[in-house]
Amino acid sequence: MPAVLSVNVNAIALLRNRRDLPWPDLRELGRIALEAGAGGLTVHPRPDQRHVRFSDLPVLRALIDDAFPEAEFNIEGYPSDDFIALCLAAEPEQVTLVPDDPAQATSDHGWDFIANRDLLKDAIARLKVNGARVSLFADGDARLEALQVAREVGADRIELYTGPYGGCHDDPERAKVMAAELGETAKRAQSLGLGVNAGHDLTVENMPLLARAIPFLAEVSIGHALTADALIYGMAETVRRFRRACGETV
Repeated sequence: MPAVLSVNVNAIALLRNRRDLPWPDLRELGRIALEAGAGGLTVHPRPDQRHVRFSDLPVLRALIDDAFPEAEFNIEGYPSDDFIALCLAAEPEQVTLVPDDPAQATSDHGWDFIANRDLLKDAIARLKVNGARVSLFADGDARLEALQVAREVGADRIELYTGPYGGCHDDPERAKVMAAELGETAKRAQSLGLGVNAGHDLTVENMPLLARAIPFLAEVSIGHALTADALIYGMAETVRRFRRACGETV
């Protein structure tokens, strides 16, 4: 089965927040994306609310519940008490925990699972009260012993950080090496019973190679490139293009 496409709306929110105005409208663009066949929406509500705001969460939750009940809501973030409270209130189908410092511009590395074992175990137990699936951000070269800890603390999936792979956009041979490495890490995770997601700097151009390297990839969360392409092709056609890149027949 092709990977499910979850549309990350952070970049849309960042554009909206340049002005004290309600557009671009996250709810409307989320609706268009879901109508075009996206499997879900992803948000990363950072503490400073520089893109997705806390007030966006109930709006997007209601959109999915009311019009797209088969879709999933994925909330990303660092497992602070405030973040966990947001998740418990919004009841996402999936929570993706990332090791971000609040000052980071974007996620740029996976968890040190061994050093953060207790933090992650506690957070996952609290998040699963509402039945959420929990995914942990992982480096593309994560070793077996680290992934074993991810499984032991209760994770259901990992999300492979694909930033270095996306950075090979002008080096096709290096991209092949990186895709193969991601594929091997994914196999290690699968051998432990972990599902595998992926995200960061994925594009229509580089997604097919990754899909071939990880044929059992469950989900991809894509925001920056998808938003950029939507400026050219429109949101609905962009979602269809990314679905085709994931291997769907659209």
